[in-house]
Amino acid sequence: MDMLWNGWGDPARATPLPDTVTGLLRDWLGVKPQPTASARLEEITISTPALEDSARHALHAALGDRAESLRTDPESRIRHTRGKSTPDLLRIRAADTTDAPAAVALPQSQDEVLAVLRVCAEHRLALVPFGGGTSVVGGLAPAGKAPFIALDLRRMNRMLDLDPVSRTATLQPGLRAPEAEALLAEHGFTLGHFPQSYEWATIGGFAATRSSGQASAGYGRFDEMVLGLTLATPEGTLDTGRAPRSAAGPDLRQLLLGSEGAFGVITSVTVRIRPVPRTRRYEAWRFASFDEGTAALRRLAQDGPRPTVLRLSDETETLIGLAQPAAIGSAVEQHSAGCLAVVGFEGTEQDTAGRRAAAAAVLTDSGGEFAGDEPGERWAHGRYAAPYLRDSLLEAGAFAETLETAAYWSRLPGLYAAVRDALTATLTDNGTPPLVMCHISHVYENGASLYFTIVSAQGADPVEHWTRAKHAANEAILAAGGTITHHHAVGTDHRDWYVREAGDLGVAALRAVKRRLDPDGLLNPGVLLPAD
Repeated sequence: MDMLWNGWGDPARATPLPDTVTGLLRDWLGVKPQPTASARLEEITISTPALEDSARHALHAALGDRAESLRTDPESRIRHTRGKSTPDLLRIRAADTTDAPAAVALPQSQDEVLAVLRVCAEHRLALVPFGGGTSVVGGLAPAGKAPFIALDLRRMNRMLDLDPVSRTATLQPGLRAPEAEALLAEHGFTLGHFPQSYEWATIGGFAATRSSGQASAGYGRFDEMVLGLTLATPEGTLDTGRAPRSAAGPDLRQLLLGSEGAFGVITSVTVRIRPVPRTRRYEAWRFASFDEGTAALRRLAQDGPRPTVLRLSDETETLIGLAQPAAIGSAVEQHSAGCLAVVGFEGTEQDTAGRRAAAAAVLTDSGGEFAGDEPGERWAHGRYAAPYLRDSLLEAGAFAETLETAAYWSRLPGLYAAVRDALTATLTDNGTPPLVMCHISHVYENGASLYFTIVSAQGADPVEHWTRAKHAANEAILAAGGTITHHHAVGTDHRDWYVREAGDLGVAALRAVKRRLDPDGLLNPGVLLPAD
């Protein structure tokens, strides 16, 4: 099944907002109903050029001349236009196809990927690897070179190897996360990687963007799970990872992780796996303030016991109820105060019970009040619902978007305040401020990430309005000592700030790598690094 072309996920799961929420939007933010509906798919025309015949024939041959291996029809091209950020959706709903690929190639093997790369080099075609299409930072909209090919990896969706002794699995890049979990579960294992994009994102996309799942406190980030990967480039194949750890020079895996298709196409990933947990339990704790809750999370992250899931909503997000999308607005009606933390434990029954009891002692000593299992279980049940909520907000006439960052614990309060202030200042319209919510989504011994959700009225030009706010937030992040992205990746939205974060010499080193692996600059140009 394809994802909704002008929204997120499964069209059958789209639901309108309840009256309580539309009332809040109207009363708090001045949101008005949308005057125009989205364009219809069958009515959209493609503004970018199609493939020349010689290139089309060469690509067909590279793909084994199979039917449907190369798609040039308008619908396929539209479905591979950009990603799923709010500006992406607003533009495609307005029938803007300026970033549409000239064709969509669907290889089935490493050899076919290499053959497609050779054709692209010969015909001077840019190429963008396409997994689940879930990028929210402009990672699928190349700059500076047209036309381009979208390399859809959905047919490279197998588990190539499973080693139960070493607890590793080798997976192809187009394997979607739920499919990977199902294959591993047949052997009693799990990857344990559950980001908000879980239902649609792919293994290759996780590696290319340094993804971080909601259970990262227990399982780690995806880049920590990767033991090896294979990269197809215009100059050949690069294989990395012979052992779990090595002192044989710099770790090339870390160079390729997060490269976002700019260095090559990831064609296989070897990951560490763990036994499927026998028990899962999620609960909630309430704190008087975000500062108090943050201090409690830091204690658990630094001194243990470390839960599998650990996240904390600030006062505004708790009041709105965004931590539990099914209950939005209920806290406002109940006048609930404080900040809600979701704490989850997975593992054996004995291990889970022991960690839960020890964590409860720390949380209580830190000023936390147990709020029961129901809020935690409700969060777990609706943990992938937020993108659907975003689409419903758009339909109701509101603008909703997210951004994230991370910093050391000592810098976190200043970073939190700086980003909130920047967003509020730039998105306040006619005296009406936006709704700016935040939660700590991932914790480490030395720091944590902040995930902001912003809701406002759309205004006359919502994309331009958001662009100014996003740029202001990016500036605030760097000034406050945060990283420009914790898990959304660089794409084009963060590129110019990433260049400043990496520094001139760092960028020069990355450019040297790209020139060696991609001498013609055809791979995802303008993403990660500015196009030459």
